[in-house]
Amino acid sequence: MTAFVVGHKSPDTDSVCASIALADLKSKIGVEAKPAVQGEINPESRFVLDKFGLDAPEILTDGAGKQVFLVDHSDLAQSLDNLDKDKILGIVDHHKVGDVTTPNPIWVWTWPVGCTCTVIKNMYDFFKVEIPKNIAGIMTCSILSDTVIFKSATCTEQDREAATALARIAGLDDLQALGIEMFKVKSAIEGTPVRELVKRDYKDFDMSGKKVGIGQLEVVDLSLLDAVKEDLARDIQALKNEGSYHSVFLLLTDIMKEGSEMLLVSDDPSVVEKSFGKAPQGDRVWLDKVMSRKKQVVPNFEKGFAA
Repeated sequence: MTAFVVGHKSPDTDSVCASIALADLKSKIGVEAKPAVQGEINPESRFVLDKFGLDAPEILTDGAGKQVFLVDHSDLAQSLDNLDKDKILGIVDHHKVGDVTTPNPIWVWTWPVGCTCTVIKNMYDFFKVEIPKNIAGIMTCSILSDTVIFKSATCTEQDREAATALARIAGLDDLQALGIEMFKVKSAIEGTPVRELVKRDYKDFDMSGKKVGIGQLEVVDLSLLDAVKEDLARDIQALKNEGSYHSVFLLLTDIMKEGSEMLLVSDDPSVVEKSFGKAPQGDRVWLDKVMSRKKQVVPNFEKGFAA
């Protein structure tokens, strides 16, 4: 039976490319596997796959009756529907351990690094499997994306070493230029529906029993979002109402200024000051040097909501 390798809802570049890479590795060590995603891929991911001549994985949203490997997540809220009706074979991730459980022991590779593809690079090494040139290319791009070209607080020396080794295999020379090219694609918003922008990199969380949504848009210059910022603010309010959320937050991250403006709608806006020590001005707040949802935002909110 073929196993599916699938990342989280609202797939980002790491989630997409990790599914492709792990499916390749598993297939080469005796496990029939194919990559999948839980939704349409974003423009940056499309750019990366096109650059290295790879097709987007098929879409899979329901896990019933399937065998799956989970990549880039281990939270039920971010995973397949009916996950309790499938068989989880393994988890490869770089986030905190979530609430997914299994009745039997499984392979679990979770490292405190900036990108799932950094973990998978080391898995290839562990199993002594050669990495194809095109897959090395998309894995390099995943690391550049998830670490914000090595600027993110999540970036580790292991990420840098993995990216350097993968770039050598892929024949890539200027990672800085490649990263900027990717983020220019990610910054393109013209003609994109507002809800698609809100959901481009979006995750749901359970924080002290409260449903919280946190999205992130990364751009090379925050001014690119000036024309749609009010629409984004209105849409996260609509999303909150539709999904019975306690709070919805949207990070607008400027990768050159190295900070984020956070738009917010919440039943208790004071949770922002509890979490970051800075009170919002109306429905927004600037968070200097905050670029990582995983390391700088989610942990802070978890403490703030628990206070």
